[in-house]
Amino acid sequence: MFDLAKAREFYVDFLGMSWDWEHRFEPDLPVFAQVSRGGLLLFLSEHFGDGTPGTKLLLRMGGLDAFRAELLGRAYRHARPGIHERPWGWRDMEVTDPFGNRLVFSERIGETCD
Repeated sequence: MFDLAKAREFYVDFLGMSWDWEHRFEPDLPVFAQVSRGGLLLFLSEHFGDGTPGTKLLLRMGGLDAFRAELLGRAYRHARPGIHERPWGWRDMEVTDPFGNRLVFSERIGETCD
């Protein structure tokens, strides 16, 4: 991530995750943080070399329709995700964070509960 305020807006305000903690070795150094939602934990980093912008994460889950409705209800100005059925038996909803990383929330067709 390149901007802490944008990361919070996306991961907390839009995706409904909790900002669990953040760490800096010194006040003016990059942040390493953890966000979570249910059993999902993600680590976010401003440190050089910790990741590549444009990374794609595949996140298996249930309750995709309800999650999509929740996201659309927030009216985030940078995303209106749709759900796509894949021929290999999964339904995917992709959202892109402000740093170009793609999060694909994916549910097996026929599973609708969390």
